[in-house]
Amino acid sequence: MQLGKRGSTEEQTLSALYEPEGVIRGKWLKRTSREEQIRGYFRTLYQAWGRQHWWPAHSRFEVIVGAYLTQNTAWSNVEKALMRLRQAGILHVDGIRQAPLEQLEQLIRPAGYFRQKARRLKTFVAFLEERYQGSLAGMFASPTAKLREELLALNGVGPETADSILLYAGNHPIFVVDAYTRRILDRHRILEQTASYDTIRELFERALAAVAVGYRDPDDGRTATQLRGAAHPPSRMSTTRRSPLAQVYNEMHGLVVGVGKKFCLKSQAKCEECPLRGFLPGGRKPVVGR
Repeated sequence: MQLGKRGSTEEQTLSALYEPEGVIRGKWLKRTSREEQIRGYFRTLYQAWGRQHWWPAHSRFEVIVGAYLTQNTAWSNVEKALMRLRQAGILHVDGIRQAPLEQLEQLIRPAGYFRQKARRLKTFVAFLEERYQGSLAGMFASPTAKLREELLALNGVGPETADSILLYAGNHPIFVVDAYTRRILDRHRILEQTASYDTIRELFERALAAVAVGYRDPDDGRTATQLRGAAHPPSRMSTTRRSPLAQVYNEMHGLVVGVGKKFCLKSQAKCEECPLRGFLPGGRKPVVGR
């Protein structure tokens, strides 16, 4: 079903792949399911912003370190800490294991909670050595459910951190839920913010499974100066080949972050400017503060 004239062959292909069942000329049917709405979000945001190139990193281990450091801080602070680790030559498993705790604390200080995070990084490296002989490849060869349980048992690893490691470092097909996801779903009256992490994750996974069928990962040709949403410049990890399902989960999380950071702010909802404005229930702006 077409919603009007498309500007490029790629856009026509994306429309054919991602057009949700419940849309007629841009308006939602009353019985549109939550899964159909989420597929609509993906289609709309991907057409507007293209690939997001998450996670920005040069190696699997850098993704893991970033997943720890980004807890309770802005990504700009994480980048400063990662740069200091890189300059010190210890942004690898052996480097973190061998570095004195005090040195590690000072290097990651820009990311905040540096003493706590330094100990947690040491804990992860010890776990990797004990359980997988220090091999990330061996660790990520484990079944998703088993490895997720092991990660969640580590000090300082909650569902969002564990799933970020699984998806972005290990290319396991699992969707990452964050505060932006909760806020958008609540304001669009799909799920309340109090819904459990796994309830939200499983909703997105059900919805996006249909998107992954026949998915192709086109390079839309945008340059670093044309990045939109929450996109990063291409990196070694962001361009890694993944299964269609893992790639769709990857893109959707990046697109959701773009909405949350630029439009669906905690203190201000800029709905009129948001690509998802047509999906608001009743076309009404939500009450801010939720």
